[in-house]
Amino acid sequence: MRFKDVFSIIGPGMIGPSSSHTAGAVRLGRVARGLFGEQPKSAEIVFYGSFAATYSGHGTDLAVTAGLLAFDTDDERIPESLQLAGQSGMEISFQASSLPSVHPNTLTIKLSSGRRRSQMTGCSIGGGNIEVIEVNGFDLKFTANYPALIVYHVDRPGVLASLTRLLSDAGINISYMDVDRKARLGRAATVIETDGAIPEKLLNEIKRLAHVKSYDYIEWNGGEPL
Repeated sequence: MRFKDVFSIIGPGMIGPSSSHTAGAVRLGRVARGLFGEQPKSAEIVFYGSFAATYSGHGTDLAVTAGLLAFDTDDERIPESLQLAGQSGMEISFQASSLPSVHPNTLTIKLSSGRRRSQMTGCSIGGGNIEVIEVNGFDLKFTANYPALIVYHVDRPGVLASLTRLLSDAGINISYMDVDRKARLGRAATVIETDGAIPEKLLNEIKRLAHVKSYDYIEWNGGEPL
């Protein structure tokens, strides 16, 4: 990756010991919770690579749990996150996988509440930075450094044009976009990162577009997720 500033190297303000194994894991937990929209009743975390080998010793299990509780990377409650999660009614389990991963510091977070389910896979890529690589079975990449909108839709001509036109007409600039589909004219998902927040009124307009089924939305400096 290309480092943009000194904080990309030394990492954010955090509870240690490692920006990759703790700060990045907190952020991954927060993004997963943000996409879910609330604190889940149950969480299953699967660690891969270096995470799988060292998650207990480096406190990665505590860190990702803290993220699911919406804690910041420097929250002094991180060491007690498992206990606090139990007190809040959230059940958490951990699993170390021997399967290969795209990055040594990779995890999958599976969340549920009642019949609702959500899954996210992401990597802690250094300095507290993260990259999401999968959401609910779709191969979507984004950093969560900017407001991120994930639209679940049917693969049809004009869907993306209608979506981007709404954002353009509202004066919202798209900084990044990634699309994945299960089959031609089948289920699809698009993630869009924007330079500014997307108002709730506009989100409702997006949801009413033809062939759009649902959406997830998180912000860096607004609302609960980050």
